[in-house]
Amino acid sequence: MTRLNRRHATLATATALVGAAGLSPNASAQNVALQEGRNFRRLPKRLASTPGKIEVLEFFLYTCPHCFDFETQMGPWIKTLPANVEFKHVHVAFQAVTKHYQRLYFALDAMGVEKQFRSVIFTAIHRQGNPLDTPEAVVKLLGPLGLDAAKFNATFNAFGVNARINSANQLAAAYTIDGVPTLGIGGLYLTSPEMARNGERVPADVSGQRAVAIANQLIASIKA
Repeated sequence: MTRLNRRHATLATATALVGAAGLSPNASAQNVALQEGRNFRRLPKRLASTPGKIEVLEFFLYTCPHCFDFETQMGPWIKTLPANVEFKHVHVAFQAVTKHYQRLYFALDAMGVEKQFRSVIFTAIHRQGNPLDTPEAVVKLLGPLGLDAAKFNATFNAFGVNARINSANQLAAAYTIDGVPTLGIGGLYLTSPEMARNGERVPADVSGQRAVAIANQLIASIKA
């Protein structure tokens, strides 16, 4: 698994759109040794987070194929996180073409239904030839699955969604995010499947397993 960076974001999104026209880490993943500067990076200064909680963030894009691959590990892993960990997805928008998808994520999140439709959205974009590049296309797909179309259309451009987008952009800047998928750990560390590869050519599932194994070690090292 490689990582989508700012330079390749538009191309990868375009590729996704044209294409759209139980975690069981292996032993090597479980025993990944932490190597600062290689498979994880420390931020210069700890960022503020919820008191008493360790904040874990996944920075991602719906249109990123590597984020789609990483979903296989993320879903089961999130369920295993300790009670003192507060997990959030953060949809970024490196280029203008991805701002629609960032707004889509935060509109659904504001409605409390993003988790319900997350897999459907990723699969539509990356496997079913549906770019979901307009609100109308989203309603056409998700309406029959239970999305309240009137509420979605009202929420899509709402002030509250704008505020969530601004907050996400500020978080991405604070964490110096330049590629996705990336995990921000406790306001202190960054890791990703790309960093977890450590220069090796390994399958996406292996690099993803390594990334969550590294994240688990980093989480365990932090005092909330």
